[in-house]
Amino acid sequence: MSKIYATGKRKSAIAKVWLKSGSGKLSVNGVSLDEWLGGLEAVKMRVTQPLSVTKQLKSVDIIATTLGGGYSAQADALKHGISKALVLFDGDFRAVLKPKGLLTRDSRVVERKKCGRRKARRSPQFSKR
Repeated sequence: MSKIYATGKRKSAIAKVWLKSGSGKLSVNGVSLDEWLGGLEAVKMRVTQPLSVTKQLKSVDIIATTLGGGYSAQADALKHGISKALVLFDGDFRAVLKPKGLLTRDSRVVERKKCGRRKARRSPQFSKR
């Protein structure tokens, strides 16, 4: 089977995912998932969640590149991309992934800073006198 391509997004991070049937290798930016995330086990579980839900941990190979944002946003973008690629790989996975919310793009982004404020909503300290 040929490679399947999907894109995942979260905040300002983008993940490009290529999926093909194989032995369960997961490569991110040219290194393994363990090297890419180090000792962050909770984030690793978030990335592999779509694979464990669909029971495809040992039957598909994934090659991904991520850019923009931080490691946590990149991991969530990767999760989104893997979910979309799995649906293209086998349409039956949609019924499993959709109820878990894995196909929905998390649209929350940083709110812009407003003038007269210190941050987006934080106003300067009020002085009565």
